[in-house]
Amino acid sequence: MDDLVKIKDMTTRYQLSARTLRYYEDMGLIKSIRSDDYAYRLYDEANIKRLEQILILRKLNISIKDIRRIFDASGSEIVLEVLEKKADDIDEEISLLHELKEIVLEFICQIESADFGREADVRLLYEKAKEIKTQLVHANYNGNPATIHRLLEVTEKLDSKVPDIMIVRIPKFRAVTSGAMSFEELFGGDFEPWQKSHNHLFRPVLFEAPDFLCEKDGLAEWLWALKDEVTEADTHPYKVTEHPGGLYAVAVSVDGDGESYDKVRNKLEKWLEGTNFILDNRRGFMGHMIYVDDEIKRGLGYHQMNLYAPVKLKE
Repeated sequence: MDDLVKIKDMTTRYQLSARTLRYYEDMGLIKSIRSDDYAYRLYDEANIKRLEQILILRKLNISIKDIRRIFDASGSEIVLEVLEKKADDIDEEISLLHELKEIVLEFICQIESADFGREADVRLLYEKAKEIKTQLVHANYNGNPATIHRLLEVTEKLDSKVPDIMIVRIPKFRAVTSGAMSFEELFGGDFEPWQKSHNHLFRPVLFEAPDFLCEKDGLAEWLWALKDEVTEADTHPYKVTEHPGGLYAVAVSVDGDGESYDKVRNKLEKWLEGTNFILDNRRGFMGHMIYVDDEIKRGLGYHQMNLYAPVKLKE
């Protein structure tokens, strides 16, 4: 065991959450080792090197699905195909952004010269808006090859885009709780095996999944929604809690890994600044897997997770 690295040391060394490591493991990208005399996950040198490869590819915004293809291939053909496709995608987005800039500048000129007292000019602006929509849909790709350092620079800037967000109200529900603990304890302890052996107790609250991963003050907690007839005797040794529900701002964290989660969370908080809602610090953020169907996961190549931010109206 001396040659193995503890999950806590892995999270510190690579500045990752235990949730991210668990996600990569669930997707079959890395494997941990469990010892009878040690409760937490351990990683050998081969899986540490594999994790480093994953982090480099994720830095280049390569999807989990494509990373799996790369790792499953024996030669370099797939990685070259993936990187070439990524370069083409970036060139296309750059071209589209340049096109968008020109369209917006032209629209600004139209507004500056418009007389809002004249119906004809107002109609002209309406027609111009329709033209913008058409040009955006049919914007041409001009093919402007990007170097690697330019690729990193552009993708970092494009990461600032805000995802689609909606405000929802979650109803109150009863749930069994793992108790608040560190991510290392949560993903390496006894609750997960217990949960898997007691799936008959749970019911979905939203979509088809009954689970919420709650986070507050650096600690994490699983909540699994219970069927009405389930009692605390059925969930022993874990307690039953009443989740209050409430208002949440919801954004999609596409891959469901820690990096995607953190980026979306930052964008969601920035989005709230332009609304009449603010974060409600009395409640924690929650992650909720939208789809748990194996066929859907295989088709996409990744989990889809919604990020729920507790909100309230500004006073």
